[in-house]
Amino acid sequence: MNGPGFLQIASYLIALIALAKPLGSYMARVYQDESVGLNRWFAGVERLCYRLSGVDPEQDMRWQQYAWAALAFNLFGLLAVYLLQRFQDVLPLNPQALPAVPPDSAFNTAVSFASNTNWQGYGGESTMSYLTQMLGLSVQNFLSAASGMAVLVALIRGFTRRNAQGIGNFWVDMTRGALYILLPLSFVLALVLVGQGVVQTFNPYQTVNTLQAVSYSAPKLDADGTAMVDAEGKPASETLQTRQQTLALGPAASQIAIKQLGTNGGGFFSVNSAHPFENPTPLSNFLEMLAILLLPAAMCYSFGLMVGDTRQGWAILGAMTLVFVALIFVTVPAEQSGNPALTALGIDQSISAQQAGGNMEGKETRFGIVNSGLWAVATTAASNGSVNSMHDSYTPLGGLAPMWLMQLGEVIFGGVGSGLYGMIVFAIVAVFIAGLMIGRTPEYLGKKIEAYEMKMAAIVILIPPLMVLGGTALSLMLDAGKASIFNPGAHGFSEVLYAWSSAGNNNGSAFAGLSANVPFYNLWLGLAMLFSRYWLMVPVLAIAGSLAAKKTVPVGPGTLPTHTPLFAVLLIVTVLMVGALTFVPALALGPIVEQLQMLGHH
Repeated sequence: MNGPGFLQIASYLIALIALAKPLGSYMARVYQDESVGLNRWFAGVERLCYRLSGVDPEQDMRWQQYAWAALAFNLFGLLAVYLLQRFQDVLPLNPQALPAVPPDSAFNTAVSFASNTNWQGYGGESTMSYLTQMLGLSVQNFLSAASGMAVLVALIRGFTRRNAQGIGNFWVDMTRGALYILLPLSFVLALVLVGQGVVQTFNPYQTVNTLQAVSYSAPKLDADGTAMVDAEGKPASETLQTRQQTLALGPAASQIAIKQLGTNGGGFFSVNSAHPFENPTPLSNFLEMLAILLLPAAMCYSFGLMVGDTRQGWAILGAMTLVFVALIFVTVPAEQSGNPALTALGIDQSISAQQAGGNMEGKETRFGIVNSGLWAVATTAASNGSVNSMHDSYTPLGGLAPMWLMQLGEVIFGGVGSGLYGMIVFAIVAVFIAGLMIGRTPEYLGKKIEAYEMKMAAIVILIPPLMVLGGTALSLMLDAGKASIFNPGAHGFSEVLYAWSSAGNNNGSAFAGLSANVPFYNLWLGLAMLFSRYWLMVPVLAIAGSLAAKKTVPVGPGTLPTHTPLFAVLLIVTVLMVGALTFVPALALGPIVEQLQMLGHH
């Protein structure tokens, strides 16, 4: 990697870490109901929301009540998005007269956006009306993110309260997260993106004249419009030319802002952030990429402030950043090295793969390899899933790192709220392991970690691998699953494994070679998204309730410090060991063997 490449990565990391403290401090004050300006100016709006919803903001919920409120609210959002898709053909703001979305695809998309996954088996500009995009998908981008942040705040209260029955109020936490954090940040980012050229309009799609004629193949029709066949009885085709192109438009900028800030990732257009109307310039690329990890990083500092020891937040942020940086330097060099097998095709032997441009397949020339690889690692470190390049075109090793980041449980930054509460669960496991080493009851942030917390932590850690590995096996055993695999061998296996890794960890990105918009994958991937979101939320809230009811244990000479570099290393080892023991055998059948095959052909 050359100097400019290092500079791009360093600039990104410096900006991310520099913004974590001020934004984290702001968010902590919002959730602790301290004055931050906005929550005083818009207090009337907040009270009006509670009044219209019949919510008592003073109610302190037990963890069971908190969980039921979160589940019921998300279920309502799921149904709303499903119905919008099914009836969009008769609803307004549909200038292209797009038909209703089929039931299986509508179910998959509704689950995807309600669960903060944003897996997309459809092309946005050819499937979704403006109303569905705005009222359904964009609104869920806010609410699913706010729900994850609320669960994190409830878990933090479990550590800060003692002998308490309640862990807060879901409706208050969710409202404040959306109103005072997500909305203002998204508004500012959307304005900046519009200034960079991201579209924001209600106008219908525009047909424009192209500078050059484009040739394409089309079915040959007779005078009645019936498809003709050739002498062999096969469909006949003809080559046509056109000098016109239809440009898809829409209110994109407002959705792009929250899709990145809320670690949602669903693209307004089918090629997501590789589309010039979503991500037109290097500056928009940098800002959108920064937005992906901004809130997950800042929430680490919020966590430290809210538990009364900012060193705790820095330790977790440090652990996340180290793993993140290590995998950047797996993906980017792998893509810069390119495919050595191309040298054997007679390309100039004196030019190295990196000098020749590396692996630029599936990447935008305006972003290049470094910004494409950095985005791929960032979007899979977070539970985001947006892409500015096609991961399916990466080298086997370059694609392995993003896939493994998802398989680690989306805890290396992860989704807003969900990533950090997942990492805190791993921290609980880490202190439990340390306690076993010295024969002492483990403690974390002044609370004893006992059998109940470990059972709930085991559920949180084991559910995603069960969804991923079980779903991959199911797809490879059933004809309905194998019918969508068009690439034979190891790469086809990688495409299936990646799809289930994405759904089973609420990421949303994909290897593009798998035809997933079919009833089999729409149903089963949808179920995987549901289980991986809500079967994790509920155990986390159960842990919060259990910890809140306990007394605080004073720090003693045998207490394991959890703010030190040593604990950060222990936390990293715990996460990596779980990921390695669980997924390396499956990875060996996909990207690892594909990498060896590529080198062997060379």
